[in-house]
This record gives sequence, C-alpha cells and structure tokens, in this order.
Amino acid sequence: MRTAVRRLGVLTATALAATALTATPSVAATATATAAATATAAGPPVPDFNGRPLMDVFRTVDHRTRVEAHDLSGFERQVLWPPNWKVCTQTPEAGVELAERKVEVGVVKKTEKCPASPRVGRVPQRSTPPPSPRTR
Repeated sequence: MRTAVRRLGVLTATALAATALTATPSVAATATATAAATATAAGPPVPDFNGRPLMDVFRTVDHRTRVEAHDLSGFERQVLWPPNWKVCTQTPEAGVELAERKVEVGVVKKTEKCPASPRVGRVPQRSTPPPSPRTR
C-alpha cells in the first residue's frame, strides 16, 4: 500500500512540474507583451491649467506625476502653500499626452496678475533706489 501512495505522489509531482514548465513560456510571453504595451503607451492628455488654482493641478494629475511649481513674479518665492497660487504657464502644453511623469507650472499669487513675459529666476529691478540708512 505504501509503495502505491509513493508512486502516486511521484506521478503527481512529475505532472505538476511538467505543467509548470509548459505554462512558464506562455506566462513569460504574456508578461513581456504587457510590459512592452505599457512602455509604448502614452499617458493621458494634459488638461489646460492656465488661470486655474494650483491645487487643481495636484488634484487632477496622477499621484505618480511630479509637479514642479515656479514663481513667475521674479521674486523667486518658494511655493509652500499651493491654495494661495494660480497657474499662468504649463509644460507640457494642454492636450499633449503626458509621456513623462512630470508637469511644470509657472505660478503667481492668486491676488497677482500673470506676467506678460514670464521671468523665472530674475529679481525685478526697482525704479527708484532703496532709501539710504539714516545717520544720527
């Protein structure tokens, strides 16, 4: 009786191994095809964020997409509280498929107007010189 059980166990193990070996190439081919399709597929089109609050950008794009916000006023301010900012420019443009996982937006405070020509990284020049310190 024990030899019959052992033979049945060996036959079952052999059958499972043979099934796994024959199934492996098709599973590997399917995984390769899926990975290739994912790599070649472009992302969704980017919406038009111009004039919208910066928080809309964070709410709309996928959580894996990197969002970089730059102050366009010229004062080189850090964008620390997104609800206080609005979008003036964006890269990539609206309607373009999001191939990379990165969206760059130029922003100003909600109370400010978007500049006619964005000046990233430049401090605006004053029209009058700063007041001189008083001496006593």
